[in-house]
Amino acid sequence: MADKKVPSVPESLLKKRKTNERHAAERVKAQAELRQHRKTQRAEVFKRAESYVKEYREKESDELRLRREAKKAGSVYVPDEPKLIFAIRIRGINGVAPKVRKVLQLFRLRQINNGVFIKVNKATVNMLRIIEPYIAYGYPNLKTVRDLMYKRGYVKVDKQRVPITDNEIIEKALGDKGLICIEDLVHEIYTVGPQFKSASNFIWPFKLNTPTGGWTKKTNHFIEGGDFGNREQYINDLLRKMI
Repeated sequence: MADKKVPSVPESLLKKRKTNERHAAERVKAQAELRQHRKTQRAEVFKRAESYVKEYREKESDELRLRREAKKAGSVYVPDEPKLIFAIRIRGINGVAPKVRKVLQLFRLRQINNGVFIKVNKATVNMLRIIEPYIAYGYPNLKTVRDLMYKRGYVKVDKQRVPITDNEIIEKALGDKGLICIEDLVHEIYTVGPQFKSASNFIWPFKLNTPTGGWTKKTNHFIEGGDFGNREQYINDLLRKMI
């Protein structure tokens, strides 16, 4: 009985099998590298978060110590000038002068209840004076900055508004600036660090709710019992009603 001839496998099929095997091996390798990177990143994020907490606590204890020493010496402790402002647009576009409209656009305050972080300097203070009747602003504390970022934080990715669901989004955009997680963003904004401009531009303007109980009187200044203008540390009470 003659031996049966084994059918030969087409060369194209052999090439396809080799290609598929190579791609599968590459995928397995890439997944292993990604797992390792995420593991390393988690450890780095945790370490950074711990160092930031330590820094915030030391700053708080230093201020408390200086206040006590000043009180003991019979003098008054004067804290540092605030470096960070949070501004909220509270009025619409009816009857807005072109100059005011332009400044609101520069601050990205295009809609009512939009909010942004602003670095305090001579230029921004002068611009805030121009638009003061249309905004409420003040000096946010650490808790407010963190609540805004965690509860209302969206970022700009390819000109799209994207929620902060993963630290990888931040690392891809700002990794070259040394910012790899949301705690880095919070720290950079709150301390007005060297990468504040990049971090602030990366964050989409906050879209907030109307405060619980509504506004008091938008046409009056805060010190007159109204809503607009500088409310200093009391901006934190307002933001708690709007987040």
